[in-house]
Amino acid sequence: MATSLKNRNFLKLLDYTPAEIQYLIDLAINLKAAKKSGNEKQTLVGKNIALIFEKSSTRTRCAFEVAAFDQGAQVTYIGPSGSQIGHKESMKDTARVLGRMYDGIEYRGYGQNIVEELGEFAGVPVWNGLTNEFHPTQILADLMTMLEHAPGKTLPELSFAYLGDARNNMGNSLMVGAAKMGMDIRLVAPKSFWPDEALVTQCREIASVTGARITLTEDVEEGVYDVDFLYTDVWVSMGEPKEAWAERVSLMTPYQINQQVITATRNPEVKFMHCLPAFHNEHTTV
Repeated sequence: MATSLKNRNFLKLLDYTPAEIQYLIDLAINLKAAKKSGNEKQTLVGKNIALIFEKSSTRTRCAFEVAAFDQGAQVTYIGPSGSQIGHKESMKDTARVLGRMYDGIEYRGYGQNIVEELGEFAGVPVWNGLTNEFHPTQILADLMTMLEHAPGKTLPELSFAYLGDARNNMGNSLMVGAAKMGMDIRLVAPKSFWPDEALVTQCREIASVTGARITLTEDVEEGVYDVDFLYTDVWVSMGEPKEAWAERVSLMTPYQINQQVITATRNPEVKFMHCLPAFHNEHTTV
């Protein structure tokens, strides 16, 4: 039976079946190939999309804008200081107003409850471009990238280790994505930085159906052995105080991906991934 996601919100991967997630990945692969060959067909001509960014962005904004333009849609960017959201107007009222003007709304901001409320009252599809808890569009891109760089393999045949702050939106989302798609994921981090136990339990229940393998460990060598991909993210996320840096760096340094960790995989074909932005030195701020 054909998959139809018309008018569906995309708020978190937990809302989607493995078949639906695979459909979105396959669609992205096909659209990318069509653009490269010059044969992309515009299916959103005459549509208007609002991009709400309560947190600043480079890649997420550009990705949504380019995708919309390529498909023929018009875009309105609403930045952190460009609206009344959260100041003079509730998200519920904002959702109802924008839903009458736009055919779809992307939101990047704070609590997951905010984008859930937007999705409840907008009356048009709402897409999560990042919240404190989840980053589902990034995971679609990551899973697509893994398939592109592991030709001949399917997602259930792939393994990857995520090192660092595993309790953030990327740790959460990668775990959910791996559980849904039957993958082998190892979250390698200090125990105090593991995902919330309730989410881990939920993902293990999903894994019992999909065949996914979920490992949480503080042991780097155990976690990275024979993986296809190594993945990390910044150790301090957007909105966290600068004072957190010193303690975080001390805790996370053993989980830095370096040549020693790459060698520990014992896989000469292992690939490294980072969702960016990356912290290089003291002149880079988050």
